[in-house]
Amino acid sequence: MAHKNDLQGLASRVRTPDVADAMGRTHRHRCHINDLVTPTPGRILLGPAITISFLPSCEEALPLEHYNFSQLFHDAIENGAQGRVLVLAGNGHSGVSLGGGSKLSLVAAHGLAGVLADGRLRDFTEIATYDFAAYCLGQTTKWGGDVVTPFEANRPVVVSGVTVRPGDYVFADASGAVVIPAAQVLSVFEEANRIAQVEAAFVDRIRNKAPAAE
Repeated sequence: MAHKNDLQGLASRVRTPDVADAMGRTHRHRCHINDLVTPTPGRILLGPAITISFLPSCEEALPLEHYNFSQLFHDAIENGAQGRVLVLAGNGHSGVSLGGGSKLSLVAAHGLAGVLADGRLRDFTEIATYDFAAYCLGQTTKWGGDVVTPFEANRPVVVSGVTVRPGDYVFADASGAVVIPAAQVLSVFEEANRIAQVEAAFVDRIRNKAPAAE
């Protein structure tokens, strides 16, 4: 894991558009995720990814005693939980709940940084009481277990057209999310900080040149 203090310090001074721009200077692949909502406004999500992917429910092929959220969650955190980001991939089922307050209490209990869901979440009010950040595609009142089932943990997944590999860093704020290869995460955030500083200086120059209001 990248040096936590250095990374958090850099991340606290930038927005996801800055990070997306920094990624664009070194990578050609899509890395940004738009149109996210959150039950935890104002919280920044940052950490290396662990993943759970879902498939359409099928009691014959995917019996619940083996394919359930608790089992797959513990498989996902086998090599560590603290500070990780749980990425839930709906595999095309973006309108379905991938978790709610009860299931995501596991995220809080194990010290994860938070959740990025390629689908909906339930129980926003309850999730907001937990000490993590959560981003998803919307809120729903309906349980999703009759539509999708957790299938496998810690495999590469696709979230809103973006590949997320276990260990990739997820950064999300009010603007959206960006996925960053672990090997480049510090250099990407350093470049994002330079971009933010240049843009802030440009805005200052424009403001200083603007005619005073009469």
